[in-house]
Amino acid sequence: MRRRRGSDRIGLLGPLALAVPFAIGAALAADTSDADEAFAFRDRAIVESSGLVVDGEFLVTTNDSGDGGRVFTVSASGQTVGVTTWADDPVDVEALAPAGPGHVWVGDIGDNPSARDSVSVTRVPVGEGDRSVTEPAIRLVYPDGPHDAEGLLAHPTTGRLYVVSKEVFGGTLYEAPEGLDESADNRLRSLGQVAGLVTDGGFLPDGRHLVLRTYSRAFVYTFPGLEAVGDLELPQQEQGEGLAVIDAGTVYLSSEGARSEVLRLRLPERITRATSDTTATAPNASGTPGERSTPSGNELAAEPRDRDVWPWLLGGVALVLMTITLLRALRPR
Repeated sequence: MRRRRGSDRIGLLGPLALAVPFAIGAALAADTSDADEAFAFRDRAIVESSGLVVDGEFLVTTNDSGDGGRVFTVSASGQTVGVTTWADDPVDVEALAPAGPGHVWVGDIGDNPSARDSVSVTRVPVGEGDRSVTEPAIRLVYPDGPHDAEGLLAHPTTGRLYVVSKEVFGGTLYEAPEGLDESADNRLRSLGQVAGLVTDGGFLPDGRHLVLRTYSRAFVYTFPGLEAVGDLELPQQEQGEGLAVIDAGTVYLSSEGARSEVLRLRLPERITRATSDTTATAPNASGTPGERSTPSGNELAAEPRDRDVWPWLLGGVALVLMTITLLRALRPR
């Protein structure tokens, strides 16, 4: 009977001994998103918030593909205070980017079948009151064939535009020409690889870092080196697609869905501390890489990675303790 009870203990305690340390490590390693609800969209016409931009005291958003060419200006209470209609039938609007006070860039850059010869951006006015405008659509062409994209960024210093392709196994950050030509194709330039399935993004105010979001995570990179600073899990949303930078440590997040919430998320201290280091790579006036000083972006990212190891070390210690307890429980008496 004693031998049998020992077998029962093995059956019960063995899996527990193996599972507990990993559960401890996973729980301690995971980021706890520090987010709260800023407001909810009140306008029933906002059903698929895809792009998001902060413009002074307002937020600006747009529905993605399937809607007409319109952009909504929303107050801090979630009430729509202005609508800009800029096109009758865009192909696939997916993104917004800042374009100076009272203006945004609208990115007609979606291309699910990757079949478009070119995509386009249009600079439109936004703010209180309704307006209908006619503005030129500026064509952008990828250097390596068509791509689906949902991320459009504008550098806070140079104003230069960047497109992030949306691909499963890793997207690419593309740079638009410094001076956009309204009457010709503007050829994009590849800067490097970033996370996959990016749905939006924005530059931090320093212009030396950018943050990109997917449906479930956010990633922070140096710019223009695209070296990873850190990443974090995002709060659960119906289909999170919008991101707007408020300041160096805070972003807004929006989601598809009628009357969906806009969340205010504070970036983890480990990321804000890394991005506040003034020795990181900075772009020159044209938005291209300048001289690099130490520490590099990889060194900036080293501390968060080292800190992430500790939960798993604690889990290992827990495994040893559980093993000792298990052996003592099985010892003949």
